[in-house]
Amino acid sequence: MAISVVIADDQEMVRTGFRMILESQPDITVLADVVDGAAALSAVERLRPDVLLLDIRMPKVDGLEVTRRLAGLAEDGHTPRIVIVTTFDLDEYVHTALHGGASGFLLKDASPAMLVEAVRAAAVGDALVSPAITVRLLRELAPAAAGGGARSPAEPLTDREQDVVRALARGRTNAEIAAELYVSLSTVKTHLANVQAKLDARNRVEIAAWAWESGLAAGGPGGGAGGP
Repeated sequence: MAISVVIADDQEMVRTGFRMILESQPDITVLADVVDGAAALSAVERLRPDVLLLDIRMPKVDGLEVTRRLAGLAEDGHTPRIVIVTTFDLDEYVHTALHGGASGFLLKDASPAMLVEAVRAAAVGDALVSPAITVRLLRELAPAAAGGGARSPAEPLTDREQDVVRALARGRTNAEIAAELYVSLSTVKTHLANVQAKLDARNRVEIAAWAWESGLAAGGPGGGAGGP
């Protein structure tokens, strides 16, 4: 069954470009593209998409407010997974969006492959953040978080799982990890699923955060095999 998407952005060229990229995929259908946050809320209520692509700075209602309102409806009705796609990578925006319930945060200069991957990840309940943003934020947050000690996995990570997590924490996509480690894409996904279970993590962003907190991402001793 195809993933249904609504695009909300006040720039026509952006909406057209996103639609062309997403509609080129056999498993994604764009239901509508709209010009502001108010129209996005209306389209969600009317069309009930699986994923909503949102710009932040839009007329009438901005993307962060749309995210907040939809999160408030989560228990009462259909709520799409939200992916913020914006020109502005201010840390305040990223934190507000992700804490508000967004399932992804991309910059508009992200590759078409990254956009498609973010939509697919959101549709299955995962989260994907532009690598440059992820690495910068997690590097900044890791020292403070590590003060309390990174949690230990339920089982030690294998050497290959550590390799995959280290690459993930440094901003690599699944496809880039596969190429870097000379393994298949399905193998990368299997390793990440195993790590997610061992860490009881909700998504790849939490896995990356653990990698920085534990020292694994920086090649330090804290991450190691992840156990005593």
